[in-house]
Amino acid sequence: MNRDFPVAPLIGVGVVVLNGDSVLLIRRGKPPRLGEWSLPGGAQELGETVRQTAIREVREETGIEIADLALLDVVDLISSPQDGRVQHHYTLIDFQAVYAGGVSAAGTDAADARWWPVSEAIGLVSWAETKRVIGLAYERHQAAAT
Repeated sequence: MNRDFPVAPLIGVGVVVLNGDSVLLIRRGKPPRLGEWSLPGGAQELGETVRQTAIREVREETGIEIADLALLDVVDLISSPQDGRVQHHYTLIDFQAVYAGGVSAAGTDAADARWWPVSEAIGLVSWAETKRVIGLAYERHQAAAT
């Protein structure tokens, strides 16, 4: 399906992967948001559940295995040029998970993959919704640990 001016929303999956007080971020190697730090994730494939997408995308983009996958939030990203047409429409399903193994290394669509302290990671990402879901996942993670 065409990403520019689609006929229906595209489904994307992102994962906030936590390891103690750190979160895993990727530097995007392809558009959209080329070069920006973001959550690992990507498009759902036909015949794949969103949970399968989350596990696959984290593994492909970072080499990391995850556990305790839990739904975090669903976010819409809709952009329109001034003529009012919808240029992009993504329905983004965000999960949180914990590190279960592997060594982080950039793969597939990622130019880089590394762990950041949550406070630094929130400052590195540019989209307010990504900042919000990282914070939400960390709050839930901390609450579950007590």
